[in-house]
Amino acid sequence: MRSNPVREKLRRGEPSIGTWLCLPDPTAARLLSCVGFDWLTVELEHAPVNIETAVAAFGAVAAQGALAGLSGGVGTVPLVRVPYNTTENIKRVLDNGAFGIVVPMVNSRAEAEAVVAAARYAPLGKRSVGGFLHAVNFGTDPGTYYERANDEILVVVQTEHIDAVERADEILSVPGIDAFFIGPNDLLKSMGRKPAMESDDPAFVQALAHLVATGKKHGVAPGIHTADAAAAKRRVAEGFQFVAVASDVAMMLAKAQDELAALGLGGAGQVVRY
Repeated sequence: MRSNPVREKLRRGEPSIGTWLCLPDPTAARLLSCVGFDWLTVELEHAPVNIETAVAAFGAVAAQGALAGLSGGVGTVPLVRVPYNTTENIKRVLDNGAFGIVVPMVNSRAEAEAVVAAARYAPLGKRSVGGFLHAVNFGTDPGTYYERANDEILVVVQTEHIDAVERADEILSVPGIDAFFIGPNDLLKSMGRKPAMESDDPAFVQALAHLVATGKKHGVAPGIHTADAAAAKRRVAEGFQFVAVASDVAMMLAKAQDELAALGLGGAGQVVRY
């Protein structure tokens, strides 16, 4: 059975860099899996992606990762952000081949416990046994998958609200959580500030520092979304490990705008940074 190199990296205290897949297109997922990201997260929360398209993307990324493994590499792994913290959402994506989940708006210990219960098999959780594509993507048989999935599935909770910051200790002390992930836009909005990927607001900066320290205390890898490589490097230097850089949409539009600008064409519209 294939191991999950992202989970291994985070456990060793190393940074792991990926991006978001917002385009409802498995071909885009397959192509980006050849670039060298550690992981690609299929976006089911905000993007127009359905479960069938997401499952096809999981397979495309996993297959490319398996090919990389045959040549001695590690390969990119498929993750997914579910729309909401429910057993159904988590079970469906894991049963159909995702190597891990990112769960939005986890604001209490009870909500964190619900994530773990849905993502882990007994005795750690209550995930039900079934499916077949999970084993295919991990290159194994179902029996082996059921035996080893708890050791390979990555569980990430989003601490993207001021309530989660205030309850960080109780949330991040829940056994079975590998990493937390901050959505800067949502966190700032919950604090009554303007949504943004970056902010020097003292309360925001303090909130990030508190989350990083609390995560380190409980052995949970800190994560955050960034707009570009420069921001990602800075966040890694601050102790963040699970770091997202922009998205497929943002990178596509940024490159298109750069080329048009070089030709003296294009409007003055702002490129999507998320």
